[in-house]
Amino acid sequence: MAKDKETLRALEIGRQSADKVIRVRMKALRTRTRAVAMHVARSVPTQKRVMAAVSVPKVLRTAVGSAGIIVAEGDSWFDYPWTDVLGLLEDDYGYDVESVAHKGDRVEEMAYADGQLEEFSRRIEKLLRQNRIPKAILLSGGGNDVAGPEFGMLLNHAASAVAGLNKQIAQGVIDQRIRIAYITILSALTQICRRWTERPIPILIHGYDYPVPDGRGFLGGWWLLPGPWLEPGFREKGFEAISVRKAIVKELIDRLNTMLAQVTALPDFGHVSYVNLRSTLSSGGNYKEYWANELHPTKKGFRLVTAVFAKKLDSLPG
Repeated sequence: MAKDKETLRALEIGRQSADKVIRVRMKALRTRTRAVAMHVARSVPTQKRVMAAVSVPKVLRTAVGSAGIIVAEGDSWFDYPWTDVLGLLEDDYGYDVESVAHKGDRVEEMAYADGQLEEFSRRIEKLLRQNRIPKAILLSGGGNDVAGPEFGMLLNHAASAVAGLNKQIAQGVIDQRIRIAYITILSALTQICRRWTERPIPILIHGYDYPVPDGRGFLGGWWLLPGPWLEPGFREKGFEAISVRKAIVKELIDRLNTMLAQVTALPDFGHVSYVNLRSTLSSGGNYKEYWANELHPTKKGFRLVTAVFAKKLDSLPG
């Protein structure tokens, strides 16, 4: 697949961002080395006495071992109250997870904010100090880049001769802005992993399933609670029928998933895999069993989504 100038530039920006973070971390690690040496010299006897006095609960002593280490960066699908993909990968599938994910984050923030990239590098460094190499990196993002207050901008009015998803705006947002941000962050994550482990680590990215734009936010979305993220835009542009709304959202989600699958096909990303989550959750008459609100699954829904991730992780080497 030939790479255009935008793709080449995004790959280079990612590598440059990673190199900048690595320079900062190298300086910090030299400082840490001196601090640890001083600490060990004066505290080893105290540490031995403390460890001898610690009583570890039986449930922790028996829950030893791990299916592997995962490092994650992303949005609310990886950072959701009570139940999310990462928590279920730990509890139901036995993985150990190191996460820098934060609900509400956009892919552009992940790609261009050095602070998040530095935190990712810290997690990799910590694992390597323990002689543990991650089995995979999980990256989740894109939902917050298309949903929310600006969602209505993606729509032509229901009364318009070209009602529905504005193809040109959707193309600009998804196939250019989000695509370039994904290439940038994948390039940066790859560069950091190559620097610390001398090889790429498998990366999994995913699209989303088809949500139902019914106006439900987090716990109903009342007062200061987040959401809804889709219904206000539909209402603003005159779309009342839920069936029409669902069809437009399906078109949008399909476009996002298609773009992500194409990104993983780039020659630079042979270690990156796309996880297709579409049709994992019901959007039919029983959709509320699977969707807690317009963007997030219920606990039952998250379990189904996590099972898809777990199957993909099982297929990775190591």
